[in-house]
Order: sequence, then structure tokens, then C-alpha cells
Amino acid sequence: MRTAAEWKAYYSTEEFQKKFLYDGRDLGATCTEEGTSFLLWSPAADSVTLNLYRSGDEGEAFERIPMRQRQQGVWEWCVEEELHGIYYDFTLKMDGETIRSADPYAKACGLNGRRSMAVNLRKTDPEGWAQDQAPEKPRENIIYELHVKEFSWDASGGFPEKYRGKYKAFTCQDTTLYQDGIHPTGIRYLQELGVTYVQLMPSYDYGSVNEDGDPEEFNWGYDPVNYNVPEGSYATDSRHGEVRIREMKEMIQALHQAGFRVIMDVVYNHTYSLDSWFQRTAPWYFYRVNQDGKASNGSACGNDFASERAMCGKYILESVLYWTEEYHIDGFRFDLMGLLDVELMNQIRRSLDIKYGKGEKILFGEPWAAQETAMESRAVPALKKNLSLLDKNVGIFCDNTRDAIKGSSVHIEERGFVSGRSGLEEDIFESAAAWCVRSTKGQTQEMPEAKAPSQIVTYVSSHDNQTLWDKLTDTVSLQERMRINRMTAALYMTCQGTLFFLSGEEFARTKNGHDNTYNAPISLNRLDWEQAYRERELVKFYQGLIGLRKQLPGLCDKSESANRRFSRITKKNGIVSYMLDNEKKGENSRWKNLFVIYNSKRRTEQIPLPGVEWELLCDAKRSDLWKAPARVAKRVSVEPISVLVLGQTENGQEEREQNL
Repeated sequence: MRTAAEWKAYYSTEEFQKKFLYDGRDLGATCTEEGTSFLLWSPAADSVTLNLYRSGDEGEAFERIPMRQRQQGVWEWCVEEELHGIYYDFTLKMDGETIRSADPYAKACGLNGRRSMAVNLRKTDPEGWAQDQAPEKPRENIIYELHVKEFSWDASGGFPEKYRGKYKAFTCQDTTLYQDGIHPTGIRYLQELGVTYVQLMPSYDYGSVNEDGDPEEFNWGYDPVNYNVPEGSYATDSRHGEVRIREMKEMIQALHQAGFRVIMDVVYNHTYSLDSWFQRTAPWYFYRVNQDGKASNGSACGNDFASERAMCGKYILESVLYWTEEYHIDGFRFDLMGLLDVELMNQIRRSLDIKYGKGEKILFGEPWAAQETAMESRAVPALKKNLSLLDKNVGIFCDNTRDAIKGSSVHIEERGFVSGRSGLEEDIFESAAAWCVRSTKGQTQEMPEAKAPSQIVTYVSSHDNQTLWDKLTDTVSLQERMRINRMTAALYMTCQGTLFFLSGEEFARTKNGHDNTYNAPISLNRLDWEQAYRERELVKFYQGLIGLRKQLPGLCDKSESANRRFSRITKKNGIVSYMLDNEKKGENSRWKNLFVIYNSKRRTEQIPLPGVEWELLCDAKRSDLWKAPARVAKRVSVEPISVLVLGQTENGQEEREQNL
């Protein structure tokens, strides 16, 4: 077998580019009542045999069929018979070696993804699936990050035992705390919380959990095996390939019916193992290689997917479109997006816009990589420094904002603005205005400003690093810790951009200080629904903030002119304040202007107010004052470690203008 460097040289030749790049969208197994076709792209194979099985994990092949070589590196076998439920793999002869491989283009598989499965996808549709559609696009993007297993594993959630940790748990609409019939959990809880998007951590078929093993085995799932197949450990039956497909669709259908849009967390930057179906069928084509012939490792997971290569980029684009078409997914969060190239990300954005309407599908990712990667062909990585090259509707997590607010996620001991650290006032205002913060740790960084708030995901917690509550452990007292948590939430929820938070942040979720629980026991990772009611006052504070946010078009504005709304800006000595134009063209806004004050000091501050009279919408203790606001004028007291939000009605605006 040729070396990695030799394969790389072969794929880079002009002859290969002209002869073997396939432009069809029919690779894999296509199964209908009229017949079944199997197409595999393996340009260097000398021969390919299709092996058919009755089972997804046991027994010998009942038939072995030589495949026909077509043009552009494609091998094919077709039959006028519906082979729904038949499992398959390939035997390839290449460079004098015999190789067994499942199908990298598979849409269904058996246990642990070892064998692919032919599936008539219409036979996996739940009742009413053809009519399923996302709820109307929300007034604001408020994303709640969930892991399928974490969501329903704990007995406190009141889910049926057979559905705990499964897709089917999301179809249970009326679960309550220990089935008490009083305290909502699950879907009803999320509805009351007010989030608009549910982001599912990896739900494609991944390799780090044995689907037939210990049910308590856990992993976040950033280990792709079969990109276009749902994960089997979340299904009630992982041995029959159609079950996981149907149950994932049922989950999405239930979320849509409950009023949520669904985002899928995708990991196209690497595969679980370098010994993947991609590598077995087209050695080294799908992976980056360093000059020394070793695999590139910018993912820190042993390999980097070569998104800039034609067939690789094509695969990723078509995979994204497949999840939207077949599973009705409403958006994508790209893991380590900095390992993918700008051209591909913009192409995905364009393709989604053409098919579904401009901005209809939400798209964002992590604008960083774990290490350097050997990107080829002068491709430009989708890193934060290249933000200006990305479409304005390709968003990024702004880690500078996260760290300015609560302190570094890498240096745990480092405090942020809410914990009393000085010198961050400029960063905090830039966070409010959804720019990519350029100054941290006292050093100015050359970072491009965002084109618009649509490019910025504003957040302080995600599955990575410590939970927000655990990050705040070094505060003086439990009371102060809770106060800082509230201030943190109110601060980032009064920033422009797309709002994002980790499930359970709103009830002080803890992982006992662990900052990387990717394979920790489910007992540590699960959502503790009892905790949600122990900390119900904090939950209510988040509910009030979310309810208020949806009424503030000045903060929800994702346009390129959004930063023009700001005026009367103060940034000094632990105080940041600003006034914001809150009007929206064509609508009557409840408050024409907002005045927002962040006080990170440990003492009460008296702040003069512009204009004559304001309504108090949110303070340190209550985020739902907007329901029946008190009126304040001239000056306002801002409690220590708090955020104050005030609104000015149309009458107040007229009075203000008369007194200017």
C-alpha cells in the first residue's frame, strides 16, 4: 500500500482532478419500492464486492456481488427489488490488499455502525411527518444546549423508565418531578422557560459508546463514525437500523409541535478513528497530511478532515442538506469550525438560503482549532481572525465576550467583570454591541469587528469547561455567588447577538468543579430536575429575562446597522451604561428607548437618568418587573453586583425631547 505522501501526490494530480471527481448526489444506498442501488466512490480500488447480510451485527453474508466500475471513480450495483432492512458492506481490493469497509455514505446502519443498511426512508416516517414543519421563526434566537441522554436520565424527571436517556423521552409532553403532577419537567419546563431553539449535542452515529453495552456508559459524542445516521444508543432498539431513524424523527417532530426549532451539533472536522470508512475506501483522500507524511492533528483527536478537497467539501455540504431535508433540522452548530474552510462555510450558507430562504436555517460554530492544521490549496480556515470573510449569517461563539463577563475558561482562577475585575469596561460594552471583543487581559488584539450581531453568539456557558455555577466558586459567600450568577445572566441577555446557554445554567447546574466531563459518568452529567426546583427562584429570574428580551427589538436586532442604536455610553470604574433605541420599523414597541446599567461594584451606585421618566423593567432581585413596572425619574439606585434595565414609553420620549 502506498504511503500517505504518495496518496496525497496522486490525488493532487491534474489527471485525478479531471477523471475522478463525482458530481452526483446518489452515493450510498438508495432504496425505494421500485428498486435499490448501491454506489460507492473508491477511485483507487481494483475491484469492489458488495456483501449482503440479514443482520446488522451477526452472521455471514448471504450474497456477495461484484460491483460494476463506472466513470469518476464510482462502483455500482442495482436491482429492481426493495432491499429495505438488508445490511451490507464492501470488500475492496486495492494496491494488492483486501479491505473490508462499511459505507461512508450510509443513511442507516446496524449495531455500533459496523454494517450499513439499505433503508426505504419513507418507511421510517412517523405519522404526520410529511406535514411536520418548524414553528414560525422566533422574534429572538435563544438557544438551549441539550444532550439527549442527559435530558431524561435522572429519575427526578419523571420520564417512563424505558425512555430515559432516549429520543423517545422528548415525545413525553407532560412529565413532572418524580411524576408528582405538579412541577413540570422536560418539554413543559422548556416551554415555561421560554427558549426558542433546542440545540442537540451530537446525535449522529458516534463510536465512543457501545450501543449494546452498559446503559450508564456516557460520552458527549464528538466521535463521528457514520455522519448521516442517528446514534443508536439513544434508540429503544439499536440493532434494527430503522428504529433509530424513526425515533429521531419523532423527537424532532415533538420538539416542533412544542414550539421549538432544532439545531444539530455537527463534527465534520475529524472522525472517531483514522481507520474510518473514508480511509478504507479512499486512503488519505479525506484527511490532511503534514509534509512529513503524518496525519495532521489540528483537532487533537488524531486526524483532520480535509474540507478543502472537492469530494470532502461536497460530502459535508450534502450531509448538511440531507439532515435538513430528511430530518427537518433547523440549524447547525459546527464543532471546531476553524478546521473547516471559509469557502465551504459560505457555500453551505448559500445553499441553505437558496433552498429554504435567506437566514431561515441558523448556522454558527466554534471559530477556533485545537492545534495547527495542514490545510491545502491556500484555503482559508474559518477562524475568528477571518470573521470578515464569512457570510454575515455565519455566526461564531465569541469567547472574548464570555471571558470578559465571567473570567477565563482556561485559567480558572481568573475573574471577570461580574466578579469585580477592573479594566474590562470597554470589553463589556463591546459585548453589549455584539462586536468581537478586541481587548482582553490588558492587551489589544487585532480582531475584526463583526459585520452584524448575526455573526455573534453571546454566551457564558456551554458543555465545554466549567458550568457557570462552578466557575463562580471562589466568591465570598453563597449569597454573593447567586447574586453574581444573576448579574451574569442579565448582562449577557442584554447584549445584542444570538443568545446561547447550557442546559441547567438557569438552576445553578454543577458538575462538582469538573471542567471536561465528556466521558464522565451519566450521574455527573445528567440534568437534575430536583435541582431545578430547589433553585426555582433563579429559574424564575431566567424566565423573566427571556420574556423581557423577546420584547426588546433594539437588542434582538441582527442587522448591520444595529450598533447605531447605542448612545449616552459610560464605561468606567466598574460601571457600564448605555441608552438604546428600541424601536422597530413597522411595529409599535412598548418602550421606545432602553437604559441599561451594569454595576460590578460591591456598593450601591446612584446613576443620573437621561430624560424625565423611565419604567423599571429589571433589577438585582426581579427580572419580571416589566409586567407591572414602577416609574423612576432623574436618578436611580443601582444595587451592588447587578444589572438595571429601564424602558421609556413614547410619552416619556416626548418629555425627554422637550427637556433636552
